[in-house]
Amino acid sequence: MILEVKNLNTYYGNSHVLQDVSLYVHAGEVVALLGRNGVGKTTTLRSLMGLTPPKSGSIVFKDQEVLGRAPYEMAWLGLAYMPDDLRIFPDLTCEENLEIARRVSRHSGYWNKERIEELFPVLRERRKQKGANLSGGEKKMLSLGRALMANPEMILLDEPSEGLAPLVIRDLMSVIKEIRQKGLTILLADQNLKFCRRISYRGYILEKGQIVHQGQMEDIWQDEEVIKKYLAV
Repeated sequence: MILEVKNLNTYYGNSHVLQDVSLYVHAGEVVALLGRNGVGKTTTLRSLMGLTPPKSGSIVFKDQEVLGRAPYEMAWLGLAYMPDDLRIFPDLTCEENLEIARRVSRHSGYWNKERIEELFPVLRERRKQKGANLSGGEKKMLSLGRALMANPEMILLDEPSEGLAPLVIRDLMSVIKEIRQKGLTILLADQNLKFCRRISYRGYILEKGQIVHQGQMEDIWQDEEVIKKYLAV
């Protein structure tokens, strides 16, 4: 097991956002965090990365208790994060965005600029374009490419399918399957059940900061009552 979370409690001020959240991810798995907007999916990922430190609970990553670790320490341990706001540098080119990610990483491995451009051919075509001039889909690809440049063992993806056209989502599914085949573990937060079903084996459903349901994605997909109660918009 690469990640085990127990009874995680995270606050924003006096607002108790995550309430005793527990989950686990095995090495090599793709696991989905499902739920409507505002239920705590992003806060869960930020808590794991150390960006929004939890007040209590346990986070064991690669057999180490990491609760309270800073984001840079989590990155050094092999955890990467693609936030929903992407955080690419708008005034730098695609090539420069990838190069900066390489320079700050402490890890070497399979992923380098050439392999990122093989994975996302459009980034090769846009190599000299500034981040600000990319489309939404291209920015997602660049943000994911930057995360991969760190050669992590596990990556957190926040709303990867949000705002993308169906064709781009289809390409993204192929990419996620490919990087999983290279040995990467993925925990993704997304409210697109159809998308998650195609790439994830297991899923957790969040509602008001609590895990209210979990199971294999195929079982969740077929449970009309659960979908209507927690996932229907």
